[in-house]
Amino acid sequence: MKKVLSLIICALLSLSVAVAQSMTDKQVVEYIQSAMAQGKSQKQIATELAVRGVSREQAARIQQQYGSQSGSTTGTAAVSKNRLRRATDDQQAVEQGDEQQTQQSAAAQVAQTVAQQTPTMEGQMEILPQGEFADGEIVFTDDNTILYQDEEYRKVEQKPIFGRDIFNTKSLTFAPNQNIATPANYKLGPGDEVIIDIWGANQTTISQVISPDGYISVENLGLVSLNNMSIAEAEKYLRKRLSAIYASVDDQEEEVRPASQIKVTLGQIRTIKIHVMGEVVKAGTYSLSSFSTAFYALYHAGGVSNLGSLRNISVVRNGKEVAVVDVYDFILKGKSDGNISLQDGDAIIVPPYQSLVEVAGNVKRPMFYELKDGETIDSLLGYAGDFTGDAYRKSVTVTRKNGREYQIHTIDDNQYPSFALVDGDKVDVGQMINRFENRVEIKGAVYREGPYQLSDNLNTVSKLVGKAEGVMDDAFLAHAVLHRERPDLTLEIIQVDLGNILNGSKPDIELQKNDVLYVPSIHDLKDLGTVYVLGEVARPGSFPYAENATIEDMIILAGGLLESASAVRVDVSRRLVDRKSTEAQESIGEHFSFALKDGFIVDGDKSFVLQPYDQIFVRRSPVYHEQSKVTVTGEVLYSGQYSLTKKAERLSDLVSRAGGITQFAYPKGARLIRHMNDDEFERARSVVDLARRNVKDSIDIRSLKLTKKFSIGIDLEKAIANPGSDADVVLRADDELIIPELNNTVRISGFVMYPNTVSFADNKTMKYYIEQAGGFSQRAKRKKTYVIYMNGQIKRGRLNSTSLIEPGCEIVVPMKEKNAAALQNILSIATTSASLATMIASIANIIK
Repeated sequence: MKKVLSLIICALLSLSVAVAQSMTDKQVVEYIQSAMAQGKSQKQIATELAVRGVSREQAARIQQQYGSQSGSTTGTAAVSKNRLRRATDDQQAVEQGDEQQTQQSAAAQVAQTVAQQTPTMEGQMEILPQGEFADGEIVFTDDNTILYQDEEYRKVEQKPIFGRDIFNTKSLTFAPNQNIATPANYKLGPGDEVIIDIWGANQTTISQVISPDGYISVENLGLVSLNNMSIAEAEKYLRKRLSAIYASVDDQEEEVRPASQIKVTLGQIRTIKIHVMGEVVKAGTYSLSSFSTAFYALYHAGGVSNLGSLRNISVVRNGKEVAVVDVYDFILKGKSDGNISLQDGDAIIVPPYQSLVEVAGNVKRPMFYELKDGETIDSLLGYAGDFTGDAYRKSVTVTRKNGREYQIHTIDDNQYPSFALVDGDKVDVGQMINRFENRVEIKGAVYREGPYQLSDNLNTVSKLVGKAEGVMDDAFLAHAVLHRERPDLTLEIIQVDLGNILNGSKPDIELQKNDVLYVPSIHDLKDLGTVYVLGEVARPGSFPYAENATIEDMIILAGGLLESASAVRVDVSRRLVDRKSTEAQESIGEHFSFALKDGFIVDGDKSFVLQPYDQIFVRRSPVYHEQSKVTVTGEVLYSGQYSLTKKAERLSDLVSRAGGITQFAYPKGARLIRHMNDDEFERARSVVDLARRNVKDSIDIRSLKLTKKFSIGIDLEKAIANPGSDADVVLRADDELIIPELNNTVRISGFVMYPNTVSFADNKTMKYYIEQAGGFSQRAKRKKTYVIYMNGQIKRGRLNSTSLIEPGCEIVVPMKEKNAAALQNILSIATTSASLATMIASIANIIK
């Protein structure tokens, strides 16, 4: 909440609004909370507040009003009515995050931020882009992390420093346990509730709160000073004082048990004032429980800042240092010696860090670490969790800044305990070499392939084969291969007569590290090949050759025949193999044809056996065709999808099957949309490329948005009137026939004075319609004016022609200049449904 309020007011400071103040300080905070609940952005809230008159002066008043409450809390302890120790009301506000306290603290932070800023432009808000900093500016990132103008401070902000976030973790508050047994060394002070239980010969309980002067009031005894006494001291002292009014409470003889017993405990505890100063996020004075420790105070101060030390935090009491806190001891060893209990008026001082050292590379926690004077590489490695398993441990590299330039130090492992690190050092831990010192490997026709350890018990070829549990039955023992790595890392091949080595006829071969023994199989020495099954099968592809395999076997391996397969035509192609041939031959292969029935050969050599690399082609049945659909929409009786039933089905057939056109149809405007196949798409692309070359500085083809749909110019009236004629276009799959209603308008676009759409008038010239658009503009290319019709056709004619204009058409006037902008404008004003792919070539020629 605090950071968000700060961010919003930070934006406000760059506004200078000359309006009277209309919001109180409380209304400003309430307005921000309400706007955030509505989901408004921080920029929007800041702008709205500025318009409402929130100024720097008002922010200063907010700081003055709430500033004294932002860093501390105060309160008066109340007497407990039971034995459960509880915090005061103000202490509960600190520990539980009371909403009012948070608002006031946020308001103070807002005011402080605004007070540091200066308006940049009169009546405008300056929005700094991410990563830009103005002098004296505080910039907030998207996650509300504060980045400061100071460059060195920003560098520290980005460093992942070990332990720095320990006091920023919500689940680790270091909050004291209020209900533990009272420590014997606890020092009493004003505000503590003292409970005195007396039992035995006398029975009573006295409950008193120590006054600001350090006294409690005991009936019939008067004032008793307990200030700065420990619980043990107070109990001893009270025993003596109470003996004056209670008999046998204090017996002087140690061996004689007194008739009455006394026990002093704490009820409600007091609140103490603690000062947290130095390099912390929120320095100030805090009201905390008297059980609080140094860590708890640091948690309330927001933790150590980016410049603060975690290793040398001082606790000062009455001007003397009583403890030094090393947070690393707590994080790494669980030691809390320095985390002492605080007393009223204690000061916790966090100095800047002394040395910040980075460790990178192959350690378990590569990051920045804070080191004390004299700490060495050994210390740093301990903080970083030591080396990873693949780290090179013999030496590390230290990069050091000597105040003038960088230095490199190579530190051997025997120097780790003695080489002291200084501020700014970077320690790089390398990776071990990716090679083996005692590995040999065996591959091929053995039972257990893989790497093995080179040792005194496994150092020859025969021992390696034995470790792999011997060779397989198909192993070719006469010629195994040993791959060996030479000292210069080049490879050599050693031929191994493995059969004679294993039977003892030849001497064994000594192994070296990284040797690889390959034992071939007899099958590796000959080409077994594959068989291909292609065509109308479920899983066409290649399959390993097996002796005596038949066509039926391979078709089964390929998943069987598809519905479209022909049972009367299965072809086999075979390559010619003659290793002893010395002459070229005209024939380059053999061909066999078969017919199948129920998956078996019924026509052809029934004993036919396949050979390696045979190719089986299962042909497609000539009568098999998948259903092809066409669509008719618009003014027909029954629009929708229809399946083609014959090869040459035409427009007139489709209209007839759809019940004919309605009385409202405009057949002259009908158009046919067709989907390009891959070949047509490539040809259309070539047309566009040609148009680009023909027009100087034409636009790139990518801006033309060429698609696979295109429009075919048709004359549906002629097609219906003369079925089977040239006008009656033959349909194909996925065609879409669109028959529109009559569109009784004409659109005039392009380089006219006022592009317009007007009603169609019969027997009017093209010049008449251009005059309806105010006439030609100065840059119009009049003689190249053309018309685009609803059916996708394009024509050019004379301006005084009366037969050129039809209902629903568009008159396009191009521009004189033949450049990229001209063509782009023509394309953008051509708004009819004719596709770009079929128009582009015609337009390019028209405007030449």
